[in-house]
Amino acid sequence: MAKYLLASAGGVCFLWLIAGLSPVQALPNLETENKNVAIYQDVENHEKVYFNKSNLANAISDKLPISNESQKKLEVDSANNSLQAITPQSANSSQASDKLAQVTSVSQLSDVQPTDWAFQALQSLVERYGCIAGYPNQTYRGNRAMTRYEFAAGLNACLERINELIATATGDLVKKEDLAALQKLQEQFAAELATLRGRVDAVEARTAKLEANQFSTTTKLNGEAIIAGIGATGGAPNKSDPNFILVNRVRLNLTTSFTGKDLLITGLQAYNFLGGADGQGSLQQSLGLASPLLSASSARTSFEPQFPGLNVNTLSGVGANSVQLYKLLYVFPVANKLTLFAGTAAETSDAFPTITPFYGEGQESISRFGNLNPVLRVSGGTSGTGLASAAGFIFNISPNLDLRALYGSVNANLPEKSATEAVPGVSTTPLGAGLFSGSSIIATQLTFKPSAALDIGLNYAHSYHEINILATGLVSSDIGALAGLAPGTPVTLNSVGGTLTWRLSPKIALSGYGAAIFVDAASNSVNASTTFTSWMAGVHFNDLFKSGNTAGILFGQPLYRTDASGSAQLGENRATPYHLEGYYRVKVSDNISITPGAFILFNPEGDSRNETTTVGVLRTTFTF
Repeated sequence: MAKYLLASAGGVCFLWLIAGLSPVQALPNLETENKNVAIYQDVENHEKVYFNKSNLANAISDKLPISNESQKKLEVDSANNSLQAITPQSANSSQASDKLAQVTSVSQLSDVQPTDWAFQALQSLVERYGCIAGYPNQTYRGNRAMTRYEFAAGLNACLERINELIATATGDLVKKEDLAALQKLQEQFAAELATLRGRVDAVEARTAKLEANQFSTTTKLNGEAIIAGIGATGGAPNKSDPNFILVNRVRLNLTTSFTGKDLLITGLQAYNFLGGADGQGSLQQSLGLASPLLSASSARTSFEPQFPGLNVNTLSGVGANSVQLYKLLYVFPVANKLTLFAGTAAETSDAFPTITPFYGEGQESISRFGNLNPVLRVSGGTSGTGLASAAGFIFNISPNLDLRALYGSVNANLPEKSATEAVPGVSTTPLGAGLFSGSSIIATQLTFKPSAALDIGLNYAHSYHEINILATGLVSSDIGALAGLAPGTPVTLNSVGGTLTWRLSPKIALSGYGAAIFVDAASNSVNASTTFTSWMAGVHFNDLFKSGNTAGILFGQPLYRTDASGSAQLGENRATPYHLEGYYRVKVSDNISITPGAFILFNPEGDSRNETTTVGVLRTTFTF
């Protein structure tokens, strides 16, 4: 064997060089070697970037500056926050970063020097036979160890190249001793070559089958199904405990990219929660903790829509498990650091990074209180039904500083307000009409990352409502925000808040938020104002007891009316409400998780007469 290897510099020294030829050689498979790593494909620069899953949402946000999701896991809650969960890919996007690039001159390989012992052999293989490949970053990595399969793959590449030379009447370039050496090597590696050819045939057959049965070249389909059992005890005085209930919510998301950089999100959902205009059929109403209209309550779970069983735009009913369009949003970059978005069914959390690790309607906190800062929920900003038509921008000031803003209008599709009244002073289109004439919101968030372990989000929102509500769905006093004034009183809201997450280690994070909502009567004929405040603090655990399992313990104060002036009232039997919650998410498989948990409400709805209330949840989430 040795005499063949020394016969000429032109062919046989590739025994050491052949690793660079192998078409199956690739970067380390981080997906399987490290279960905490996820991949983002940069379709603009044709390269893969690897991120820790716990920061996947922010990583995606940096690459295509859209919203941050929960986004923190490979099975991120894409149904809850589509922008955070989906990475757009062009139908023609290349996987070039894993492939080896053909070179025509040895000088193209930056890590090969004339002083290297194999330089002449490598030069001859490149320039005479053209069967040497390098990595996209112009390196050869000649010192890398290889397997027999990799050697066989490289040998096969050279054999094919020699056959081409012979077929094109350039066989005189192939030396006799080279052919002899190749024949010897071909015999010795016959088994490996046959195995590789079999694998290639299998891959080609599989690829042809996938291409023939693919859903779309531009669109991906994913979904989430939640099935949960909910039980509760306590509530208002003289109320019996409600029955244990079984509920569901199913979402299907179509994500389409036309250029590889843009993203069109179309979301469909169905659920069997009830409530309607008066809250009938809801768990909160059975507890006696819901508002008389729209069933707002602090006893609401994270995956329940804000207005269950109701189209709040027109106060018409929505049947259980009827299919609705809950998301329609288009995101597209217009400059290196600027991305725009617009859609007719959108939510604030689609564009704003959520910061807190407790966010994830199907994966993390089981309560509406624990998921997000109340400022993000103002004006139906997280209704769960894509309530608003919205447009806005995302500006990446720097890798550590991000500014986002949007304008949203709730009834942009209605040309005029209904003349019919649902209740005195409130029409059957209670949120008004028109893109700029009805209830609307201007919201912004500044996200700051002073270090890898610290995320800070600062929020401000200015809202106008045709009726006297906060539209957060968090507490019963959400309806009739200016207590003592008529439901049809228009109001303006100025809301400020901040959210902070500090990762003490890869497995433990402290997170919390604070919020204040200042409500004023919008009519010059009425002098009334009030202030609501809320705060939350908690500890989040990753990989608790077992890899993939998460848990959270959180405590805080739900929205509470702390001040009132003018015609507004504070209310009677006041007592500061508190919320205590714990949950543990068990990852059964990559697509199934089970989350048992419970939250306790002290002085629920800020009323001292209400009994301490406990809500228990057993949530099963399927992602696909």
